[in-house]
Amino acid sequence: MPPAFAHLRCCCALAASAPALALESFVADYQVFNAGKALGEATMQVVPDAGRWRIDLNMRGTRGLMGLAGVNAQQSTVFDTVGDAYRPLSQSTVRKALFVGKQITGSYDWGNHSARWTGDVKKNRQAPVPLRDGDMSGLLINLAIIRDAQPGRTLDYRFVDNGRARDHRYAVANDLESVSVDGMSFNAMRVARVQGNEETVVWVVDGVPTPVRILQRENGEDTFDLRLVDYRGAQ
Repeated sequence: MPPAFAHLRCCCALAASAPALALESFVADYQVFNAGKALGEATMQVVPDAGRWRIDLNMRGTRGLMGLAGVNAQQSTVFDTVGDAYRPLSQSTVRKALFVGKQITGSYDWGNHSARWTGDVKKNRQAPVPLRDGDMSGLLINLAIIRDAQPGRTLDYRFVDNGRARDHRYAVANDLESVSVDGMSFNAMRVARVQGNEETVVWVVDGVPTPVRILQRENGEDTFDLRLVDYRGAQ
């Protein structure tokens, strides 16, 4: 059994009231599914970056023309910490398809409390976005959920990403839920957000610095389902 899974097995037995994890470096490997079919692989990591931090998500299609389905994409957010808050400083997104690629770069100017995105951005998202203290990118919200999740809690965040701002509210289930990870079952907190036709569910296991599963759905259909395979401390 890989060391990561041994660690997961121990962590799943911890009480859900354990203190939130401090931020730490890690590299996590996922399998990517859609409607139960394997589409590819993904790697999420948090690493130090010149006195700051960086979180990356790299998704890679491994079958046929998976690039056409948007599986081949890279996202990064450079951030620092202010107290317990994760504050985004810059962001990049690269999407690769068979005949076309897109790249978007974002800058969070906390001195002027304004963020702006350039590159292949939709016209209606090119204007500056006013920033509020506590605003985060989508990747940072995943880290915040790990930090904040407790059974029965409601988690409120403001998503500022790709030229738009949205309030995101997540509800943490009262009871732990059994989740299968690479053929093994773990007791996890189910953290869910429903907004219009979009649904995001994140499963969190105490003591694990990354989600064990992330499911996104639109109009009742699965779009991306990331399931943890392995994780380790970053070198």
